[in-house]
Amino acid sequence: MRKRSLATAFLCMALGGQMLAQNPKTIGGQVTDENGEPVIGAQIKVKGTSTGTVTNVDGEFTLPATIKPGTVIVINYLGMESQTVKAAPGMKISLHSEDRQLDDVIVVAYGQQKKSSFTGSAGVVDSKSLEKRQVNNVMDALQGNVAGLQSFQSSGSPDAVPEFRIRGFSSLNAGNDPLIVLDGVPYDGLWSSINPADVASITVLKDAASNALYGARGANGVIIVTTKKGSQGKATVSLDAKLGWSSRSSKRYDTIDDPAQYLETYYGGLYAANIAKGQTPYQAHSNANATLYRPSAEGGLGYLPYAVPDGQYLIGDNGKLNPNATLGNRVYNNGQVYTIMPDDWIDETYRTALRQEYNLSVNGGNQQGQFYASLGYLDNEGIVIGSDYERYTARLKANYQANKWLNVGGNINFAHSVTNNADEDATGSNNIFYQAASMAPIYPVYLRDGEGNILRNEYGVVGDYGDGAYLGSSYIRPYISQSNGITDAKLNTNQTTSNTFTLNGFADVNILEGLTATVTGSVYSSSNRMTKTVNPYYGYGHMSYPNGYVYKYDYNYYSVNFQELLKYNHSFGKHNVSLLAGHENYKHSYDYMTGDRKNMFSYFGNQELDGATTFISNSSYQSKYNTEGWIFRGLYDYDGKYFGQVSYRRDASSRFHPDHRWGNFYSFGGAWIITKEDWMKDITWLNMLKLKASFGQNGNDNIDDFLYTDTYNINKGEGNEIGLTLKNIGNEKITWETVTNVNAGFEFELLKSRLRGGLDYFYRKTTDMLCTIRVPLSQGYAGYSSNIGDMVNKGVEIELEGDPIYTKNIKWTVGANLTAYKNKIVKLNDDNKYNELDGGHPGYTSGSYYYGEGLPMYTWRLKKYAGVAEDGQSMWYIHDKEGKLTTTTNPNDITADEDYYNCGTALPDFYGGFNTSLSAYGFDFNIAFAYSVGGKAMDWGYQSLMASPTSGFTGMAIHKDVLNAWSESNPTSNVPRFQYGDEYTNATSDRFLTNASWLALQNVSLGYTLPKTWVKNLGLSNVRIYVSGENLTYWSHRKGFDPRISYSGSVSSDVNYAPARTVTAGLSVQF
Repeated sequence: MRKRSLATAFLCMALGGQMLAQNPKTIGGQVTDENGEPVIGAQIKVKGTSTGTVTNVDGEFTLPATIKPGTVIVINYLGMESQTVKAAPGMKISLHSEDRQLDDVIVVAYGQQKKSSFTGSAGVVDSKSLEKRQVNNVMDALQGNVAGLQSFQSSGSPDAVPEFRIRGFSSLNAGNDPLIVLDGVPYDGLWSSINPADVASITVLKDAASNALYGARGANGVIIVTTKKGSQGKATVSLDAKLGWSSRSSKRYDTIDDPAQYLETYYGGLYAANIAKGQTPYQAHSNANATLYRPSAEGGLGYLPYAVPDGQYLIGDNGKLNPNATLGNRVYNNGQVYTIMPDDWIDETYRTALRQEYNLSVNGGNQQGQFYASLGYLDNEGIVIGSDYERYTARLKANYQANKWLNVGGNINFAHSVTNNADEDATGSNNIFYQAASMAPIYPVYLRDGEGNILRNEYGVVGDYGDGAYLGSSYIRPYISQSNGITDAKLNTNQTTSNTFTLNGFADVNILEGLTATVTGSVYSSSNRMTKTVNPYYGYGHMSYPNGYVYKYDYNYYSVNFQELLKYNHSFGKHNVSLLAGHENYKHSYDYMTGDRKNMFSYFGNQELDGATTFISNSSYQSKYNTEGWIFRGLYDYDGKYFGQVSYRRDASSRFHPDHRWGNFYSFGGAWIITKEDWMKDITWLNMLKLKASFGQNGNDNIDDFLYTDTYNINKGEGNEIGLTLKNIGNEKITWETVTNVNAGFEFELLKSRLRGGLDYFYRKTTDMLCTIRVPLSQGYAGYSSNIGDMVNKGVEIELEGDPIYTKNIKWTVGANLTAYKNKIVKLNDDNKYNELDGGHPGYTSGSYYYGEGLPMYTWRLKKYAGVAEDGQSMWYIHDKEGKLTTTTNPNDITADEDYYNCGTALPDFYGGFNTSLSAYGFDFNIAFAYSVGGKAMDWGYQSLMASPTSGFTGMAIHKDVLNAWSESNPTSNVPRFQYGDEYTNATSDRFLTNASWLALQNVSLGYTLPKTWVKNLGLSNVRIYVSGENLTYWSHRKGFDPRISYSGSVSSDVNYAPARTVTAGLSVQF
């Protein structure tokens, strides 16, 4: 009976609830997307008021009882088209994604602007695109995604940052880097301190209409990073956990890696040299074998990994390894038996590394205030031994509507990072990557005992430094002796600790209807401390610093920015006006202090300066940089069809003399949406066509400090006397490089907006380019700086995007972009025209580059390879005394301008990226490529591998192309002979100039979002699992050649930290 009563009670409650839910007086319903999934946090407001509500986790909402049926309400949700409907009970509202981007809002200088009214040129990468990329640095996600933007990454270390060039180069001697703006404020800090998970969008501004308001700092383009902010609705908690593995992405040169083949090849070079000296074949064979064991000065390899029976040669008279030779040469020294066993230096340098990342964020708010808070942790082992990167980040961003006329907000970010890195900045033989790439495959990395086991002691594994310290004085490695970067990486310290803090605050004051005053202040502070040590146990460290060496480098950045802006918006009839006026002041300082000492008390226990007793040096310095500007911008549109824009900035920079600090910069532009004309309405296949054009000028003050005044060195005299010596002569008239930009183009949408795209033509001319005026050294100085020179960049950008399939459950999108431009130096200072190229381009040389009027930057001026002489030597073209073209086997004979050739430029013909994405039934797949076509790059790594051994220069790696070298049995080869003593075999010429085209597989990702019906019962709103691959592979003209690392075409892949390939598995959960 009791069970029946309870059942009846529950039934009555259920029926009552159902009757309540069906109460016709209750106005509400559900909001879903085009796939029928609930939209959480959609805003429902009575039109023209602030009265309303938001949808819950099921997309449902109920309006206040005061709202009557028939009341007009507006439904909004970020990223979806808004809807206006009449209120009624049981509404079913479906919102559709704003895949058609015309009325999107983009971030521009000092605010936001509808894309429809934007008259300039910009590229946007949104948070959805960024989420597909698993990168340590948010800037790494830009490669190939924005037309006109080139990205170069010279290092693959976990904390490395790329370099950017937007629409080419604007200067020879001033900086070409774009301005970085973070949340509306110029940012000179560490990009690695920005957590990519916190970024909402990145906007790349490319023309004067976009950049002129940044005045002195906007000449090279602007990259605006905008972080995520809070939104109205129920708080959303997001957790993202990632676990991945990284490995070397770059390819190895095709070197001779087999020890036997290497020794056979080297023997061949010695044998050929002996024959050339007139020795008999037997003498040449016998002497070549004997030389193998001798010191480098005598042409030998020092010591070898093979043991040969007594009385036998290592290499037979057939040029092949003695079949009785055994790998693992045992030697005796000081009562200890050692085994010489070769190692692969590259394999020992690189490893498979673990990467883990965790991000937690909370996002929510109501009509009065919203907030976004996040915590992030990244632990990334480097793919090189001894390197890693650990980062902690925290961000809090909030705004609060204090009353009807005041809105305030703040944005606080803190980042702490610790970087341990291989000494990539070391030069020559001290560079671990140079050692690994250049070492012959016959030398060991580690010392081994008589049984072949790697030796270990209290300091870890024992390396072979090639200095005879263990093996004996007869066993000296001829190449890079006293060095072993692999074991040094485990013993030497190279650590940087950074703490960065960013604080932004703003207040919006509504003075009158449409008139708002905004005051923004920001502070950025970064404290960094580097520690480097040299261990006292082995090799160079043991010889030079028997008790250890320690170096400290403390450097700090501090900047303050204040903006005071007035914004006015007014509409009357079909006219819309938006005005901006204001003032900005920016101050930046940088200071450092360094010191180093030797004779450490405890190498591992105390790596501070006070832990060492012998002073070596110390130094400190501080620099300051200030800018100030007055700003104006006016926007006008008529009926959403015709748009005009004018901007002006009067700017001052501390890098110029007080009498010449102020400059005026401006832009104006217009746009016309043709498809909004009445006479275009019948053309249904053309959904949107917009024409646009802009013109303007920017300044470039990215130059050295104090070029406007004389500078001196302070010197110690006798006793307490202090003296000054002239360092540089100043020029008080030095001023801005002025950059004039012209941009014209169109944007379109076709076939119900299934096909979208645009084309921009740009012309950019730099005048008053900075240059050095050289004077006779007898005047006591080398020269001074002045503004003489012009340069032009012009080209086109094309962007296309389409949806071959667009249904409720399946969406397939394909996109591509291409940029083609030409660079030309138009004018140089007459005093700098020392040379001539091609008989009509006066200019000057800088290494192998030529800077001449009428030519592009990074033009190669080189000797021209003429092939192989009859005796197998390299040849180059040269004009004889009568002017007749002939050849020479001695490149030092070539000195005249006419014997150097224009070998093309490093700049590409065109570059860009292409991608595709597919989403279907919860699955999502994305793949993205980047490419560059054309240009010439010098493959210095390949050049070094093609050298012939000479006295004192033996034991280095050899490329397999040497196996096809000229010989009497191979006389048609274009590869010079491999013969000991040929010092000019690989002399610099166009022989090593290589097609710089490349194609890179940037990213592949595959994910699955669980159905909401599955996760709802777990109290979750969204769950996605995914796997992603980053920087997976690339293709270039030669294996081992990676032209992506340099914009100048000077490629030394062997001395850089190789790019990393990362594969990540992740789980994203929303509560």
